[in-house]
Amino acid sequence: MKEPTLGNPQNTIAVLQKYNFVFQKKFGQNFLIDTHVLDKIIRAAEIGKDDCVLEIGPGIGTMTQYLACAAKKVIAVEIDKALIPILNDTLDGYDNVKIINEDVLKVDIAKLAEEENDGKPLKVVANLPYYITTPIIMGLFENHVPLQSITVMVQKEVADRMQTGPGSKDYGALSLAVQYYAKPYIVANVPPNCFMPRPKVGSAVIRLERYEDAPVYVEDEKLMFRVIRASFNQRRKTLANGLKNSAELDFTKEEIEEAIARLGKGASVRGEALTLEEFANLSNALYNTRK
Repeated sequence: MKEPTLGNPQNTIAVLQKYNFVFQKKFGQNFLIDTHVLDKIIRAAEIGKDDCVLEIGPGIGTMTQYLACAAKKVIAVEIDKALIPILNDTLDGYDNVKIINEDVLKVDIAKLAEEENDGKPLKVVANLPYYITTPIIMGLFENHVPLQSITVMVQKEVADRMQTGPGSKDYGALSLAVQYYAKPYIVANVPPNCFMPRPKVGSAVIRLERYEDAPVYVEDEKLMFRVIRASFNQRRKTLANGLKNSAELDFTKEEIEEAIARLGKGASVRGEALTLEEFANLSNALYNTRK
């Protein structure tokens, strides 16, 4: 298999000029131009010769070339049809890559895993557009598609949010959702000059190792996430007021106050003070009031 040729600025510029490619702001396109960062991502994702990798947003195929050299198979899902002829060119000779021109949020990934990897878990690797990071990651988790891990480049602030704990200003619904499904750790911080065009903010590579079993017991997963969202929707409010004012919940004032009291917390406690386990206990207490 060919050695990767992309990943340095000169080759990236040459490909873009050859196809007169115009960056689309609506797709949040920022292409990696640093081979050290690419190597770090491949290492962090622990890609081996038995792995089938789902790459979201391959761009011009920079990371795809690296993934193809490391993995058994790469499925690259790209929404921008203008990039498909470029990918066909830059990935010519990498016969273990399948390119799909589709919006990843509309792809049946469970079916893809069945067809392309005999139903075995995929490893997801991506340089994600910042505007759609959360819907993509949560879509992968909530739909319970067969995944082993997700290793992604995201906005630094979002990476911090995913791995932080109670009491931090970054702690919120995303932190809890990610930590319910996976163990997060930040692999590397990546400055803007590693991309073309340069983003205005710093980035980070974060690896999310999927749990086989969730770290907490929950009677009703959807209810817990409704409780979590309601707790953070109005951060200045107490937990009790957040839950009472939520259009997503239909518990009485008494039921809410009793469930919070069971946590052993004072009436003025706020959502950002609760751990994942406490949110699980709170939602289980609410669930059991209606049994």
